[in-house]
Amino acid sequence: MQALLFEQGVQRIVDNGTGPIIYYPGVITPALAATWFETLSTQGDWHESSRMMYERLVGVPRLHCHYDLASSALPAILRDALAVVQQHVNAPFNSIGLNCYRDEHDSVAPHNDKLHELIPHQPIVLLSLGATRTMVIQRKKPPRLKTELELEAGSLLLMGWNAQLNYDHGIPKLPVPVGPRISVAFRVRPRRGTWGA
Repeated sequence: MQALLFEQGVQRIVDNGTGPIIYYPGVITPALAATWFETLSTQGDWHESSRMMYERLVGVPRLHCHYDLASSALPAILRDALAVVQQHVNAPFNSIGLNCYRDEHDSVAPHNDKLHELIPHQPIVLLSLGATRTMVIQRKKPPRLKTELELEAGSLLLMGWNAQLNYDHGIPKLPVPVGPRISVAFRVRPRRGTWGA
């Protein structure tokens, strides 16, 4: 993985020792971010799901969909998004997962990505579209330092492999109304018959 840090306004949230976590604002224009948001909102293969919590089945508070980069069903707009991501982060991405936070009630609890579902030492990159939402990033071990990062439309957030070991991240519910947001997550996942399959 190689992250390019020469762009103006790039913020290094966490260093390479425990991360890295790097924020790239404005990697696409507001107009393009709005176009991509509208297209994915209407054309994405969105699903609802549920999971067991405290011995009862509850709905996951967001919509989601997934695309394999090798699939012929991959929307052209996601190929364009991949090209933008690869201008900033050099990694062999092969999987794109989308989450749609419909309003202030949708969220994702603090967590780290499951390492057995990722190729070791490869990054995760999030492209944000739609409304700005706050991501809370907190170190797992004391001192449990916390950062609140505003993820604006058209921005990228890079999270390195080590970040999943050392930090949790989440998108909390909000007490005030907010519009919908789509998070487009680029990952490097194992193929069948390879590590972790």
